[in-house]
Formats: sequence, structure tokens, C-alpha cells
Amino acid sequence: MSDKPMYAVFLHPQAVETLGEAIKPYLAPGDHAPHLVCSELDTGGALCEMLLVGRDASGNAVEVELMLPLAMILLVVSVRGDGAQFGFRGHLTPAT
Repeated sequence: MSDKPMYAVFLHPQAVETLGEAIKPYLAPGDHAPHLVCSELDTGGALCEMLLVGRDASGNAVEVELMLPLAMILLVVSVRGDGAQFGFRGHLTPAT
């Protein structure tokens, strides 16, 4: 498990609708509610500053600093580990 936390930042549905196509490339794929996965998070002002790490179309590592109004954020969850499987649904095998 990684020592460096990642953060899952869940957005209000209205925020995703308002931001539209501009936010879609940054949303994490999956069954969960719309959220961003970032490596750094600063909620100290009117805007929440997030550092997102990803890859561009050529496969090069890129960092994107994204700032959103705090009112658009529903929940922030600290995620430790590789972050590949986040949450409980679908990760536990049922008892037989």
C-alpha cells in the first residue's frame, strides 16, 4: 500500500451538469458517482485546488491543476493504495 494518499473528490450532480463537457475528461471512470482523483488537495480558500496526475494522448505523464468552487464539492475521501479499486461494491466475494 502506498504511503502517499490520493483523494477522491465527489461532485454534486448539479456541478457536473453545470461544468458540462469541460469537466468530463477529468472525471474518473467507473460505477461510482462523478468524482475526480487527485494527488494534492487544498481547500483553504473559496476555490478547492486539486493536482490531477494523468497521461496525455502520447502517453506522457502530465499534471493538471484544477480549481473548483467549494460549493461544487459533495465529499472528499482519502484513498490509500493504488486506487485502482475504490469502494466496496463488486470487490468483496460473497460467502458461500
